[in-house]
Amino acid sequence: MNLKNKGIATVFFAAAFAFFCAISPAPSADQESTNAVKLNIGAFEYAKELIKQGHIVPDGRGAWSEHHPSAVAENEFIRLRGFGEYAKWHLGIDVRYSENTKRRYKFPYGDFKNAHRCGMLAAKTRAHQYGYTEIENAASKLIKMIAQ
Repeated sequence: MNLKNKGIATVFFAAAFAFFCAISPAPSADQESTNAVKLNIGAFEYAKELIKQGHIVPDGRGAWSEHHPSAVAENEFIRLRGFGEYAKWHLGIDVRYSENTKRRYKFPYGDFKNAHRCGMLAAKTRAHQYGYTEIENAASKLIKMIAQ
């Protein structure tokens, strides 16, 4: 191969590489956040225990806006019980944030006393909207347990 052909081959290779990079899907912000939020298995197991013990409020869809704990109640619960206990009341963990921050814990389902069906319905709906299949499925299982 002569120098001219090597030059053409190099240009062709560079152009093909640039084209490939341009059409290859890069992870979007949505994909990155979807991958960052995981099912909190400890909270899922804790919710199952609450349901088995009858610590549930079998309320309806839409009631969560009135039943979820306020920021003041959350802060007081954390102050008294710590983030380890706070985590048990959230079906999702956002691994991008530190363990000792409220931002880490997503998809609340109870009021720190009882599991609420409306909280699980809200978690299921939001998880579906954002593509958190594992959390959506966990919330569905909990809702079915309450219905039994």
